[in-house]
Amino acid sequence: MKIDAPWLYTPSTRAVCAALTAAGAEIYFVGGCVRNALLREPSSDLDLSTNVAPSRVMQIAADASLKAIPTGIDHGTVTIVAEGVPHEVTTFRKDVATDGRRAVVAFATDIAEDARRRDFTMNALYARPDGEVVDPLGGLDDLYARRVRFIGEARQRIREDYLRILRYFRFHSWYGDADEGFDPEALGAIAETQDGLAELSRERVGAEMMKLLAAANPAPSVATMRQIGVLAQILPGADDRALAPLIHLEAGLSVEAELRLAALGGDQPRDALRLSKASATRVALLRELATDGSSAAELAYRHDAQIAKRAMLLRSALLETPVSPTLDTDIDRGATASFPICAQDLMPVVQGAALGRALRTLEAEWIASGFEADKEALLQRLPDLS
Repeated sequence: MKIDAPWLYTPSTRAVCAALTAAGAEIYFVGGCVRNALLREPSSDLDLSTNVAPSRVMQIAADASLKAIPTGIDHGTVTIVAEGVPHEVTTFRKDVATDGRRAVVAFATDIAEDARRRDFTMNALYARPDGEVVDPLGGLDDLYARRVRFIGEARQRIREDYLRILRYFRFHSWYGDADEGFDPEALGAIAETQDGLAELSRERVGAEMMKLLAAANPAPSVATMRQIGVLAQILPGADDRALAPLIHLEAGLSVEAELRLAALGGDQPRDALRLSKASATRVALLRELATDGSSAAELAYRHDAQIAKRAMLLRSALLETPVSPTLDTDIDRGATASFPICAQDLMPVVQGAALGRALRTLEAEWIASGFEADKEALLQRLPDLS
């Protein structure tokens, strides 16, 4: 079996592969790029793997007049730059020791050894430079069945890196068969080992959770995480009841992990998941607007149409109520409205702190009128505010 992906034929990739194979090294594409090519899905990252030591990779690159950077040479990774494009080439590895967060590795020469240290069978797929697929562990059957299966014994794989618990749910959201459900052995292993999640950095947990929430439909995975206790481990106080309704209501919108996280709620998600300032601000804003009772038109006026639409969908999901049939019209009306009063219109009748209060009062009355009250009508209220 062969894959046929555009990245096989780029001049830079062909130059790297040609240099290594001409020197007698084996070179393979591995992991996500191969998996996605087989599923005919795009891939953003190219990982290459070889049977020769990193010092030899450096020498081969130099002999081919390619720039080589020892970016992670102690862990087997050399970055080769060809045509101005960096390519990470990693020597086959095997785990020597693990502590649930990181591994001590030794270099290997056998592709099967390299495959056995990976997490899921669908990630242990390799392809030669001509596209021929190499499947040391039978991952092809699992991939085509959309079956997310740990390599070897699930508990051992998880204890090597507890982040694999979240990766399991993420991969099931992206690549699993929703009708087939979850692997009972995997869930049993996760239930027994989930306390290890506390050993991980919140940054790693948060990054993995946001990737999971960015899947087309992460609701079954998150529901299962809640049922076996994983969700409470990583985001105390979270409730996933609104997630599936929100995903249904989102149809036609671009997927936004922050919106889905806002649906989960939870205690201090910014700290629990070490969110960036921008993500944390957006999550908090969406949750606040969804629960503050303001109309869709007012939200669009005070923020923008995009935020208003998402906040109102989230409100419907949280309250389990239908979306208003006039939602889009209401949002358009608010987004295009312009308050007809400015501070200069109220001076010198109103000054100082009273000026700001008067502007806010008139603006609230204007919004309450459905943005219909005109300047003259609003100014008639001025004596009562001065």
